[in-house]
Amino acid sequence: MFFEVINFYQHPNFFRGSSPNFHFLALNSPIFAIVLKNRSMSTLRFQALQETFNRKPIAVEENGRRSAIYGENVFDENTMRQSLTKDAYNSVMDAIEKGTKIDRRVADQIAAAMKDWALSKNVTHYTHWFQPLTGATAEKHDAFFETIGNGQAIEKFGGGQLVQQEPDASSFPNGGIRNTFEARGYTAWDPSSPAFIYGTTLCIPTVFVAYTGEALDYKTPLLRALQAVDTAATGVAKYFDKNVSKVNATLGWEQEYFLIDSALAMSRPDLVLAGRTLLGHSPAKGQQLDDHYFGSIPARVLSYMRSLEKECMLLGIPVKTRHNEVAPNQFELAPIFEEANLAVDHNSLLMDVMEKVAARHNFKVLFHEKPFAGINGSGKHNNWSLSTNTGVNLLSPGKTPMSNLQFLTFFINTIKAVNDYEELVRASFASASNDHRLGANEAPPAIISVFIGEQLTNVLHELEGVSTGKLSPQEKTDLKLNVVGKIPEILLDNTDRNRTSPFAFTGNKFEMRAVGSKANCANPMTVLNTIIAKQLTEFKKEVDELIDKKKLKKDEAIFNVLREYIKASKSILFEGDGYSEAWEKEAKKRKLSNNKTTPEALKVRVAKKTLQLFEEMGVMNKVEAEARHEIEVEEYSLRVQIEGRVLGDIARNHVIPTAIKYQNILIENVRGLKDIYGTQFKKVASEQMEIIEQISDHIANINKGVTEMTDERRKANRLEKAGDKAQAYCNKVKPFFEEIRYHCDKLELLVDDEIWPLTKYRELLFVK
Repeated sequence: MFFEVINFYQHPNFFRGSSPNFHFLALNSPIFAIVLKNRSMSTLRFQALQETFNRKPIAVEENGRRSAIYGENVFDENTMRQSLTKDAYNSVMDAIEKGTKIDRRVADQIAAAMKDWALSKNVTHYTHWFQPLTGATAEKHDAFFETIGNGQAIEKFGGGQLVQQEPDASSFPNGGIRNTFEARGYTAWDPSSPAFIYGTTLCIPTVFVAYTGEALDYKTPLLRALQAVDTAATGVAKYFDKNVSKVNATLGWEQEYFLIDSALAMSRPDLVLAGRTLLGHSPAKGQQLDDHYFGSIPARVLSYMRSLEKECMLLGIPVKTRHNEVAPNQFELAPIFEEANLAVDHNSLLMDVMEKVAARHNFKVLFHEKPFAGINGSGKHNNWSLSTNTGVNLLSPGKTPMSNLQFLTFFINTIKAVNDYEELVRASFASASNDHRLGANEAPPAIISVFIGEQLTNVLHELEGVSTGKLSPQEKTDLKLNVVGKIPEILLDNTDRNRTSPFAFTGNKFEMRAVGSKANCANPMTVLNTIIAKQLTEFKKEVDELIDKKKLKKDEAIFNVLREYIKASKSILFEGDGYSEAWEKEAKKRKLSNNKTTPEALKVRVAKKTLQLFEEMGVMNKVEAEARHEIEVEEYSLRVQIEGRVLGDIARNHVIPTAIKYQNILIENVRGLKDIYGTQFKKVASEQMEIIEQISDHIANINKGVTEMTDERRKANRLEKAGDKAQAYCNKVKPFFEEIRYHCDKLELLVDDEIWPLTKYRELLFVK
């Protein structure tokens, strides 16, 4: 075995015959390295490692306070106040707060002011920024530039261009709402989410609807759900404060993600095409030492985070928290709570910005819920609450018994809503990628339950014990002092957290812990706010009936209804280990659903109860609801189909040829031993012979698995109904993934590292 020092840029076999292990022993120079001669390590893998090894953190300048640049590129309330006439400003604020329409004349004034503001910041184009049912954001850029004849041109942007555009709707998912040849769709301005500048483009948040009026996006149903919960919650809040005229749903998301060096990510076909590694043996060291969680942030990553946070400040995204997560190369950022519609927009925008900033720092962001086997995946906890226009968090106890009664009212109604629609809640975060997390001892199980802690459990138990009908003076006193009055003002730390609960009360909010990291928050938020709106509407009807017909006082009527809700919602409350087999058995006794796969979970989307709910609350009509079900099950099939194709390609075109190449090396070795030892060679070469046989066995199993998987995929593709196809991909195609992966990963341990073609877990996760 010989070594030589070569010039990487002059040697004819640049990136061939090179070992990364010896490269790392080089004199820290991109030009010279000690390499192993006449070897054949994967060109792409070595090049990726070589590039990564020479990365340096990008310097990021931050001058002054972040508060000084916060919202600088947003046409927000402060900017509008300075740019618009009083009438135009009031018109926009009424549209935001009351949902009133903006007059066309006023729209022209707003557009003119918005254009002047954008041009002052060197903006050249504008776009209607929307969220189609692809899961990503969409935009079509138009220039402000217009010709006026005689070789002259101006910058033009009017109210019509602000309020509405007509992008092609035929190529977006529509679930049968539109025919392929019917292209017309409309985007319409959402004034409740402020316009912003990104790069040289003015982005105007909009809804996206078909020519026939049906919603083709995530935002439209969300806005309807938020309107429904506003109306219902305001009606109930007036029991306690007549001054309440509006209730906003608030959202605080927590975005988890992985950062992988871009060169290493590009060396993996599965990461490029599927967003996750479809094979790869776990490294000796993973997350078992718990040394990454909340650890010191690596320099390159910190540089990226600083760049990202600066962009967020300019865009008005109030990011506040950053830290290392549990898995190596996994991180999290979280913002200050915002109104739910704006929070959803900000999270969708954030994921776009994260990818763009990552590219500048030579990183690839992985939003997939489970990009690596054997270590924790990523989620996006959705922290939800309700807040009044008088500044009160309706899920936060106050200082007086009446405030606590208000808290209990919204608290118990939320539990009742989740109890009645637990299957729909489960469906709201179902996806092919999130199936890898749910129930995997790193995220909540597929069984929906509510965790409220010991103290509040005791409070509900006492309230349940109150007698039926009119309360005696003693009972009223007991309720005020013993049940309602003793709830502490701050419940934030009165009980430990339960990380296995999908829906947990955490002091002054409920946390949906099962939402996937790459999901659009609008989906779970639409469902949650719709079921809360439905529940609060029913609650008010029952309370008003007791007041009118039974002549009960308001407090008594509220207590009577809440008591019945507590009894009816017991099955959804659970304080124990959601990962345990005992809970799965107990949940079955309680008749809670346990839909472990997306095709099973999504069936409730088109159940009669669901369709009635969305229609009654004005969130989606039957056509829109059924279309979304069609889109979601079709997306599931396509995701699994893509992964199957990628896995088959890697297995047959990368893994098997490499294994055969190494097997041939061993065969030549055995032949040499036979020449030397003659009839005794079997004793000397027994280990080599065993490895050769193991390789042959793994190759045969891989080839068999790929063939059978492909056959099942073809059968699934012939099925006409989207639901049947999704079931086939789930139950017939997907099971082959683990079998094929098992044998590929075993070969990774057997085959010489120098010729293994794929960047390994130890390199993806630990090379900085």
